[in-house]
Amino acid sequence: MVGREKELKIRFVPGRCELVEEDVDIPSRRVLITGATGLLGRAVFKEFKENNWNAVGCGYRRAQPRFEQINLLDSIAVHDIIHDFQPHVIVHCAAERRPDVVESQPDAASQLNVAASGNLAKEAAGVGAFLIYISTDYVFDGTSPPYKETDVPNPLNLYGKTKLEGEKAVLENNEGAAVLRIPVLYGEVERLEESAVTVMFDKVQFSNKSANMDHWQQRFPTNVKDVATVCRQLAEKRMLDPSVKGTFHWSGNEQMTKYEMACAIADAFNLPSSHLRPITDCPVVGALRPRNAQLDCSKLEMLGIGQRTPFRAGIKESLWPFLIDKRWRQTVFH
Repeated sequence: MVGREKELKIRFVPGRCELVEEDVDIPSRRVLITGATGLLGRAVFKEFKENNWNAVGCGYRRAQPRFEQINLLDSIAVHDIIHDFQPHVIVHCAAERRPDVVESQPDAASQLNVAASGNLAKEAAGVGAFLIYISTDYVFDGTSPPYKETDVPNPLNLYGKTKLEGEKAVLENNEGAAVLRIPVLYGEVERLEESAVTVMFDKVQFSNKSANMDHWQQRFPTNVKDVATVCRQLAEKRMLDPSVKGTFHWSGNEQMTKYEMACAIADAFNLPSSHLRPITDCPVVGALRPRNAQLDCSKLEMLGIGQRTPFRAGIKESLWPFLIDKRWRQTVFH
């Protein structure tokens, strides 16, 4: 089922251009995405939009003109957009996800990760919308992987604690909601600093200078396109089966330290990696990190949900626009 509405489009004809009004189909399934300006949010918005959903994204500082500008701490604004749009699904990507920033700004992080999430869950319940709350593998201490959804969380840092509190606030305010825990993400970034994976690219490319890379923490880099697909599949499964709710895990399945990721990035672009130095000691600076918080994804896999992009293929697609040596780019992609 689709609706129809008018849309203005520019039509070019010889010697002039004109503004015309055309009928466009509006999909009947509606989804609202918070944090739509972020790395994951952009991928989620695109995935739903390209699969016959009427998608509305909201953001804050970078929202306009593409997305709705909403301060998630403004409960009236949140109420109004949800009641006006009447979404069937809400994917809550917005969060303070940088552990060191959470440690330095705990109150602001708690407001966004916990209070705003609980309020969003309550508003979603009010209109019967299925809420997917994006959480993290950092709710676990990393001492006994792999972790199932039923394993007891024990976050080591404040970021993990606020996301765990956010999970509880969501499920307390909306018993039909879903929590989706995911690990470190990468994808089509607007700037390298958007991801803890892609930010390493400059160190890889500048091979005239040695670079220390963590070789202690075990990570499972996950492509945002895959997480977006999981969100859509989960939403569509829920529309057919109301019992689909609760906590779920999704993750890439290639185990790598940051050093190993950096070497894989170098290999993907045929760059040298001899200047990269593995550091096997536990990091002593910044927020504590779990050693290995591998997520068991069998629950979603049993539902027939999931998609995994091989790391080398995904990272090449994500990083080639930032390649300094344009000769390589022209040779490979043209």
